[in-house]
Amino acid sequence: MSSVAEGRGFEAPAGSRGRRAVRALFSTGTIFLLLAVLLIWIAALNPNFLEPGPFLAYLKRAAPVVILSAGAYFVLVSGNFDLSVGSLVTVVVVVGARLIDGEAGPTYAVMALLIGLGAGVGLVNGLISTVLRVPSFIATLGMLLILEGAVFLWTGGSPRGALSEEFRTLGRGGIEGIPLIDQLPYSVPLLIAVGAASVALIRSDFGRQLIATGDNDRAARLSGVRVDAVRTLAFVLSGVSAAVAGILLGGFAGVSAQVGQGLEFDAITACVLGGVVLGGGRGSVVAAMAGALTLEALFTLLNLQGVSGALEDTVQGLIIIVAVAFAAYRLRGAR
Repeated sequence: MSSVAEGRGFEAPAGSRGRRAVRALFSTGTIFLLLAVLLIWIAALNPNFLEPGPFLAYLKRAAPVVILSAGAYFVLVSGNFDLSVGSLVTVVVVVGARLIDGEAGPTYAVMALLIGLGAGVGLVNGLISTVLRVPSFIATLGMLLILEGAVFLWTGGSPRGALSEEFRTLGRGGIEGIPLIDQLPYSVPLLIAVGAASVALIRSDFGRQLIATGDNDRAARLSGVRVDAVRTLAFVLSGVSAAVAGILLGGFAGVSAQVGQGLEFDAITACVLGGVVLGGGRGSVVAAMAGALTLEALFTLLNLQGVSGALEDTVQGLIIIVAVAFAAYRLRGAR
C-alpha cells in the first residue's frame, strides 16, 4: 500500500522510506550479483569473453530480449500479462520483409509503420482488457493466436520478400572506428536509450500511478488515478518495445516465421528473475532488464558447457517457479 499512499500525495516517514530502500536493494541487488557471477564463470571458461569485442557481441545478442523485457515490465507491474509480444515480433519481421522486398527506399517508412503497428496491437490489447474486462492473460493469448494465424495465412509458412541492408544494419551493424572497441553495435546505444527512457517513465507521475494501480487498483482509482488509461498505455509501451525488438531481430537473425516464437516467455522469465512480482505493484525496470542479460548469460554458459539448447525451456520453467516461490515467501515475510 505504500506506493498507493505516495500516489495520493502522502509523505512516508524517513524511517519507513529507509526500510523500503533496504528491502528494494535486497530484492533487486540479487540479480546483479547473479549476473556478475555468471559473467565471471563464462570468462573463466572463455578468457576472451570480457574483451570489448566478444562482450559487445553478447550485448548485441541480448538486446532484443532486454528491450522486450522493459516493455513486459510495464504490463506486469500494472498487474497484467502480455503474451502476444512474441507473435508480434514475428509479424514485424515478416511484414517488414514483405513490404520492403529488398529495396532500400521504403526502409525507414516501413520501420515507422512497424512501430505504429506495435503500438496499435498494444492499444487493442489494452482496450480489450480494460473496456471489455477480458482478463489480460486471455486477451493477449487470443491476440497471440490471431497474429500467428495471420502470419501463417499470409506466408503459407514460408515468408516472402527480403529485408534491405539498411534495415539489417540496425540489428547487426555498428559505429566503426571507435578506439579500443573498433565497433559499437547500434543495438547497444539503443538498449541504453530504452533503459534510460524506461527509468524516466517509471519515475514520472505515470510510473507512480502504474505501480499504485498494480499494488491496489481500487485504492488507486479512489485516489484519482485513471486506472484503465494507465493500464492501456502500459500495453502500448509493450507493443512498441516488441516492434523495436522485432526490428533488431530481423537485422540480427534474418527473416523467419518462427523468429519470435517463445520470446513472450523469455520476457516474463527475465522480469520474474529480476524480482518483478506477478500480480503487480512491485519491481524495478532496471532489474527486469538485468534479468534478461542474466538469462542470456545463463544460456551462453550452458552452450559453453555443451548442454543441449533443448533444455532452455526446462531451465526457464524452473526459473519462473523458483523465482515466483521466492517472491511469495519474501512478501509473506514482509507482512
